[in-house]
Parts: sequence; C-alpha cells; structure tokens
Amino acid sequence: MIPTSPRDERDERDQANTIYLDWNATTPPHPDVIAAVREASTVAWANPASVHGPGRRARAHVEDARESVASLLGVHPRDVVLTGGGTEANNIALLHLFADPALSAPSVSGVPGLLVSRIEHPSVIRAAERLAERGVHVTWVDPGADGVISPEAIADAFERSRPLATIRLVALQAVNHETGVVQPIGRVAEMVHARGALLHVDAVQAAGRLPPDAWAGADLLSIAAHKIRGPKGVGALATRPGIRLRPVIFGGQQERGLRPGTQDPAACAGFAVAAERARAGPARYAELEPLRDRLELELERAGQERGARPLRNGDGPRAPHVSNLSWPGWRGEELCAALDLEGVAVSSGSACSAGTAEPSPVLTAMLGKERASSAVRVSIGEDTSLEDLLEAAQRWSRVLSR
Repeated sequence: MIPTSPRDERDERDQANTIYLDWNATTPPHPDVIAAVREASTVAWANPASVHGPGRRARAHVEDARESVASLLGVHPRDVVLTGGGTEANNIALLHLFADPALSAPSVSGVPGLLVSRIEHPSVIRAAERLAERGVHVTWVDPGADGVISPEAIADAFERSRPLATIRLVALQAVNHETGVVQPIGRVAEMVHARGALLHVDAVQAAGRLPPDAWAGADLLSIAAHKIRGPKGVGALATRPGIRLRPVIFGGQQERGLRPGTQDPAACAGFAVAAERARAGPARYAELEPLRDRLELELERAGQERGARPLRNGDGPRAPHVSNLSWPGWRGEELCAALDLEGVAVSSGSACSAGTAEPSPVLTAMLGKERASSAVRVSIGEDTSLEDLLEAAQRWSRVLSR
C-alpha cells in the first residue's frame, strides 16, 4: 500500500471543500465510466488493429464506443469516426473539404469558401484562420447582442461572399461554450442546404444535455467524451451518409485511414458507457434550470447589495445549466481567482483559451471588450445540488464584500 503524503491529504481536503461549477470546461468522470476504463485497462490493453484474440478483445471496446456514439447522435455506426477529442473532430470537419489541392484551388465557380461565426470554439476559429492562410475565402458572421447567430445573418453572409467565393461549408456550434446560448441549427440547416453548402455542427456542449433536435440537419457533427462524464482524449466526428471525409493527417488505416493512430481501448470503453448514459442526459439537465435560475437570483442580490449588480451575457435561449455574468468593477480572471481561494471553481472563459490576457472573444464579439473583461461563467451539472449553489452564493458574497 502506498502511503499518503501531506500533500495528498491537503489535496483531498481541498477537493472535499470545493464546489465545482465548471462543467462546461470538463465533467467529473462518472463512477461507471471509471470502472469501465479500469476493467478495460486490465483485460483489453492489446492493439485493436491486431487480429489475434487479445487484439479482438481490444477492438470490441472500440466498436462498442462507435455504436454507443451513433445511438446518442442518431446516426449509423459506419458514419462515426473516433478521434482524440472534440478539437480534432472539429479540425477534421473543417479541413477535410479543403485538404485536396484540386478542391481548394479556384475554379470557374470561384474561390472555395468557408462561413464561420465569431463565437465558435477556438478549435474552429484557429482552423478557419489556418484555411484563410492557405487561400480559402473565410467569411465571418457576427452574433447579435443576445448571442444568437441568426439564419438571416448567415443568409446575408452568403450574399456578401457571392462575388468573392463559393461557400462550401458553414460551421456553427449548437450550444455556445461560454454563454450557453442555443443556436437555431434546424433553421440554419435548411437555409445552408438550399444554397448547396454543408453544415458542420460542434455539438460538444449539446450532446447529452439537449435533445437531438438541437443538432438536427447537421451534415457533420463533433462531440467529446469528457463533456458527457467520459474520459479525456477521445471524441467523435459523425457525418451524414454519403459524405466522403478526407484525412488531414496520414499514417495507418485506423478509422478507415481518416484518423490514423492506435485507438485506446480503455478510453473507448469509458466513452461507450458515457455515451449510453448521455442518452438520458437531457432529462437530467432539464431539472437543473430552476437551480441555475436560483443561483442567478442569489448572485444578483449579493451584487446589488454591494454596488456591483451583475449583467447577464446572452439573452437568447439558453441551455439549462449555464450562466454567464459580467461584474462591474471586477476583472473576470481576478474574480475567478478570488472565488477559487474560497473553494468555488468557475471560469472567465473557454478552458481552451485559458492563460491568455485577452478577454473572451465570444463576449467581445457580442458585447465589447469591457463587458467581456468582467465576465464569469458558471456551469452546473447533474451532481450539483441546491445546497451547493446556496453555499457558493454565500462564498461569492464574501468575495464581493472585499
């Protein structure tokens, strides 16, 4: 037995005292997921590409994950590519259509074009910027102040692009990772398809939290296991039947050559369990809306009493578990640090943008830098209780009083 160190004991005390309100950054792995990963690590450690018995046992976990993801997303297993996470899935979705030089070169129909909103996840924004450097015409769509990318705004972007490029792909997330605003994917899909383009939907924050109609009409769809209480390092890209993906990295024939590299059977075992649980996730998350609303009420009271009444960011329809508030007189990252000392874990933006000095690009596009610089995101999950939130509000109030 390995003895515990003073640091281990301190970490355990800190964890027990922490109220975790950052479920959009990552979710705590479910006990059933942990058990599945542990068991697979013991009995299915072989290479899934090997044809012997141990390899076939490992391969079974890979295919179980594929089938569970397909069931969650409402697609056929053959149309699911397992990836290293949501970021890789988004990159493949955006880059594959322009990976062939013959496809990305100008033609009689014009320069190939990509249409992207300003409030996407960094994995989409950076991929779009890279494509622009390669000569793809990228048209950027600004959100409304409510955080919604309207079909009308996308239609206008198509018209603006018409003299310059032929839009082949539109990228729009289902639920914004910072504000929780739900985008009108169904209406956008109809408009995009009527113009002959494909629609990629980043459903990382929607899968397991909203019903499947939140991404209905998508041609390509990305999710990540760790957002649905699964392990990190595994995700998936699903496609509409008939779409031919092209690899953007090269190697072996894993995932039909679209995502070469040895799959992790243990991670896949956890992903399978998480995806199966996530099918009932929307009902669990619907129960969180009154808790989220109660927390907002308590925080508004605390702020008003101390002359710093918060302003809600994102007035569009929201997922039931997300709140994003700006706090006059505070910088978002400073407030998050102060709350961390009180044992409340929240964030001031996307975890994938952490460590940068710039305010949230999402909120900057919506409401400007000043509002963005004072923003804090709270995201709760199925283990969050009312008692947790009331205690978090009290700790928040103590911070505001300093």
